[in-house]
Amino acid sequence: MLVNLSDVFTSEGRRISMEVPLEMTCFQSGAACFEIREKSPVSFTFSNMEAGKVKVEGNVSLKLQTSCDRCLSEVITALDLPFERVVLSPEAEDREAVDDLSFMEGYQLNTETFVFNEIIGNWPAKILCREDCKGLCPVCGQNLNERECGCDTFVPDPRMAVIQDIFNANKEV
Repeated sequence: MLVNLSDVFTSEGRRISMEVPLEMTCFQSGAACFEIREKSPVSFTFSNMEAGKVKVEGNVSLKLQTSCDRCLSEVITALDLPFERVVLSPEAEDREAVDDLSFMEGYQLNTETFVFNEIIGNWPAKILCREDCKGLCPVCGQNLNERECGCDTFVPDPRMAVIQDIFNANKEV
């Protein structure tokens, strides 16, 4: 959805608050698509800071269907995304000073692209089903949270391989 900001850009001291429904049903990141299970409307407050400069504030809350990074079980990930950005009009002279304005189309703010950028910027580094998740067995792939598999997961230290070769060569039968 596009929100027209031309009134806010041109009127000194102008402030507009609104809620915009989020149309996005899944968050597409690379090859993965994370279904959005719950979402709140996007709350926006647009404030004119000076000629050609608008402050965008607000928040949105989402719950996405993701998977645990260790055991791959399904997890609901809640994201509460408060935001505060400064956007510039198309005629502004210092547009290079702002990092990213991909969500602006002339005087209109694309809410879907804006929220997408906020999700990207606030995506958790690691998603876990629980803090003490044991993950998957590297040998057989068993989910170690459900049960132990009994596989031998001992990995010898490669720095000691030469010494192990000496012991094996001099082993008495």
